[in-house]
Amino acid sequence: MTDTTITDETHETRAARFRAEAAARGIPAAEVEAYIRTARSAVYLAADGPGPVVALTGGNPPLPEGSPAPTAAFVGAVDCAALPPGATDLPLPTEGQLLFFADPVPGIGAVAADAVRYIPAESLSAEDLAGPDDGMGTYRRGRLDFCFHQWSWPWREEDDDEESQQAAELESAWSHVVGWRPRWRFQLGGEPVVFNWDPVEVAQDEVPLPAEDGDEWTLLASWRGDDDCDELEAGLFHWVIRRADLAALRFDRVYVYVDAF
Repeated sequence: MTDTTITDETHETRAARFRAEAAARGIPAAEVEAYIRTARSAVYLAADGPGPVVALTGGNPPLPEGSPAPTAAFVGAVDCAALPPGATDLPLPTEGQLLFFADPVPGIGAVAADAVRYIPAESLSAEDLAGPDDGMGTYRRGRLDFCFHQWSWPWREEDDDEESQQAAELESAWSHVVGWRPRWRFQLGGEPVVFNWDPVEVAQDEVPLPAEDGDEWTLLASWRGDDDCDELEAGLFHWVIRRADLAALRFDRVYVYVDAF
């Protein structure tokens, strides 16, 4: 099938079609349910998406007058009010702007106190949202529309063992159900796409959380630099955050990792 928007179908409806497709392929129901339990929902944005404008990327950041200067290059601003409600499992704000910053330095991850800023809606004027007219910045300016939302799964290394073959068959069944998906540029929530290292695992290894804390690192967002990032031929920028920090709108402990090949 071909589905270029994937905007109206609920996760429950898609899961039912996935179960039916897997059953038709003879995949045991227990494997299907185990696979579904590992899924996480995510929102994907693209330059030619069918939905409303959700993010502006590159150029200069839309910051209120008097804001301190960013310490890293501005990547993009996401309009939280334009996101489909409940499309991720993250405690994202329902209004305002999330601003993302990162320098194009691959292979290096670190906690950055100024990698993400939250700007409440009432703090921004129409001029702020339009952004500076000069368009200067490390990355080229662009707009990203809502593209689709769906599940994603943890990255796994390819192998020839039986478990990997089973996972490949499940992935094939899922791809048959959701059909063709446009190439996205920005992802919110879900599991990360990986070139070399999983950024959530890198954060867990580099900044382990106390066991009694009960919190966990999770992917907040990823951005494909593509042609808008001259410094990298192919770069994936990741922002990883503690779930409790996101719920509290605390962004001084975000872990930033840039993956490239």
